[in-house]
Amino acid sequence: MLKIRDEEQRDNAPADSSAGDGAVLPETAGEGLPVPRRIWAIVALSFGNALLVIDGSIPNVALPTIARELAVGEGVVTNVVTIYQMVMVMGLLPFAALGDRIGHRKLYQLGQLILCIASALCIFVDDFASLLLLRTVQALGASMALSVAVPILRETYPEKSLGGGLGFNSVVIASAAAMAPTLGGLIVAYYPWKAVFAAAAPLAVISLLLGRTLPDPHPKPDRADWIGGLWSALTVGLLIGGLQLATHAANPWPGALLAVAGVVSVALLVRRERRRTRPVVPVDLLAMPAIGLSALAAMAVFCAIAALLLSLPFMLEEGRGYAPDQVGMLLMPFPLTMLVISPLAGWLSDRVAPTKLGIPGLMVAICGLYLLAFLPEGVGPAGIAWRLSLTAAGFGFFLAPNSRLMIGNAPLDRSAAAGSVLSTSRLLGQTMAATLVGVLLALGMGLGPVPMLVAGLLAVLAMGCSMVRFRTVRAQRLARHMMEPGL
Repeated sequence: MLKIRDEEQRDNAPADSSAGDGAVLPETAGEGLPVPRRIWAIVALSFGNALLVIDGSIPNVALPTIARELAVGEGVVTNVVTIYQMVMVMGLLPFAALGDRIGHRKLYQLGQLILCIASALCIFVDDFASLLLLRTVQALGASMALSVAVPILRETYPEKSLGGGLGFNSVVIASAAAMAPTLGGLIVAYYPWKAVFAAAAPLAVISLLLGRTLPDPHPKPDRADWIGGLWSALTVGLLIGGLQLATHAANPWPGALLAVAGVVSVALLVRRERRRTRPVVPVDLLAMPAIGLSALAAMAVFCAIAALLLSLPFMLEEGRGYAPDQVGMLLMPFPLTMLVISPLAGWLSDRVAPTKLGIPGLMVAICGLYLLAFLPEGVGPAGIAWRLSLTAAGFGFFLAPNSRLMIGNAPLDRSAAAGSVLSTSRLLGQTMAATLVGVLLALGMGLGPVPMLVAGLLAVLAMGCSMVRFRTVRAQRLARHMMEPGL
């Protein structure tokens, strides 16, 4: 029984090259690229990932101008954003499987090239239908690149530094997200609105020029599963499109029926994919507690964060009388705190078990959400800022180690699938949050404490998933050792 006690001690000890939580990293983990090639690859990835973030969010500030100049309604013009997000999520899982077959670097650069060409063509748009078509093409390119971004990152960094690499990547993404609204506003103010869609193209050019430094492609000549790919894309489209239609349409029933059809499609697709060796929908990975429960926890946390950031402007502007420009400044502490916490949490996740970081982090986030839900009357900007920073710090200490656990525990040849699970969790969580906040606003509960309390419940759900994951994986490890001879 001595070996069992040693395992229990190791489960509660700081992680070194393990993923923590009793999970064991694959033996096929690589040593990353040699320096200086690794440095240039990180630069290429940084420009490429910043491109994906900016291209997705920069059009938001131009929507009123687009609606006015193309003579479309304010509700209709939001399809510029909605279609982009939906198409991108629909393509993640099928493109991840395609990337395994043709090589990750090849698909990453192909996606960037498609996005760059579609962005340049947006300059010549003169009607709304053409704009939506090109946004669809942009989303396809973005989905190709995003579906294999994580496995490329994993092949770039040594396994012992994977958490730090994920943390630095989070800084790049957060910085691009924070810069996009300002950049978009400047472009709309001084240039034609069409330039907004081409603003990220130079980043694609730089990343493509440095593309040779990325890890070499290692294609796997597997047979393409076109049925599984199209089925998974259709399923995601039914779920997201149904939720969006049910929330925003005058008659919610058609959207609700589409969403129900999406749920049924999920059940049938999962049953089909379980019989396949390399499924498009990675049910084999999701069956692993270290990945499946981490993905569910990530979805809950991303939904909580998006619900907070979507509902807080309504509460501050309509409930407390702040001007729109003041609201933007009041929200800045959240991304700024994430910029600081993400690399620190990523560095710690290489040394400390994820549960030891994630559970306390979620507790801090829940406290911050409670304090935001019950803001005292007359509280000033400083009082709002430290509460937001507290909440962001808590979420930051959960996200980095949770992401490392998901990516690090996938076999190296399934990194693309694991990365797509992580990206899909984030985007589905954000989509669900938009629907949730829309329902709360429609019911007259969006200006008070309810959205923050709901976000807190989602954080509790994530905490429960993390605790169940820890206990399940540790029990599996102990059971394996009980079966070893000599115990």
